[in-house]
Amino acid sequence: MVVLSVLTPVLAVVLCLVIGFMLVRSAQTETTSSTSSGETERTPKADFRPWVDQDLQDDTEIKGREDEDGDWVDSNEEEELLHVAYSASVYPEETMLERSKDFYTQMNQRRSVRFISPEPVPREVINNVIRTAGTAPSGAHTEPWTFVVVSDPETKHQIRLIVEEEEEVNYRQRMGDKWVHDLSRLKTNWIKEYLDVAPYLILVFKQTYGILPNGKKRTHYYNEISVSISCGLLLAALQNVGLVTVTSTPLNCGPQLRLLLKRPANEKLLMLLPVGYPASDATVPDLKRKPLDDIMVHI
Repeated sequence: MVVLSVLTPVLAVVLCLVIGFMLVRSAQTETTSSTSSGETERTPKADFRPWVDQDLQDDTEIKGREDEDGDWVDSNEEEELLHVAYSASVYPEETMLERSKDFYTQMNQRRSVRFISPEPVPREVINNVIRTAGTAPSGAHTEPWTFVVVSDPETKHQIRLIVEEEEEVNYRQRMGDKWVHDLSRLKTNWIKEYLDVAPYLILVFKQTYGILPNGKKRTHYYNEISVSISCGLLLAALQNVGLVTVTSTPLNCGPQLRLLLKRPANEKLLMLLPVGYPASDATVPDLKRKPLDDIMVHI
């Protein structure tokens, strides 16, 4: 009994230590689990690639009105659209087949050309090309595009300086070895002489939201997809009139170019196209396109 009475306080102390150790271990496990969960939730940040231009992200998703600045137009304020009969040209099957082959042949000759002639191009031709791009479909017919056509030599040179400065950083740091290696066979680099030489530069901006004459904001649904479709029509229109270009998405240049061209904050640069006739000594890589079976699935 004497021994038991002596050991009882000791056992109580040991028991308290064991319980305390178990509580500490449990807290550490919860912290580790919480950290792991946090890391999982932040996976997109871990995979963040610095060469992805933040200015090119789509802003289609609209938050609740209470989270938005400014006065947004209510859909009830817009007038009802008049619907009219649709009429279209209908061709015999033989003519359809012939036209489809001719158009494919013409578009299959389209190439990205980096050697552009300084020879002047009629301004009205460029106007019609832009008109054609403006026929593209858009979410809720918001037409969320702005085409900035630059022919002024000094402005073109300022654009070149901005693009080349950022592109050198892209090639040396942001893009990574794999991307730079993949581009090496195309013989591209950060030097963009065509930005000075081409008679026109067309900078395509997407409008993340519209601004009405009364100052109210209008939602632009699927603005990036809509403007991308218009760019496809723009490329086809250029090919149709015998002009060339190279599709350029100058990473991290959007904000500077937007300020240079005095565009509003709701416009984000999507694409930069130097436009003109091909230079007499122009060359292009001998690339082959995928056959139909590789790009089409018929069900």
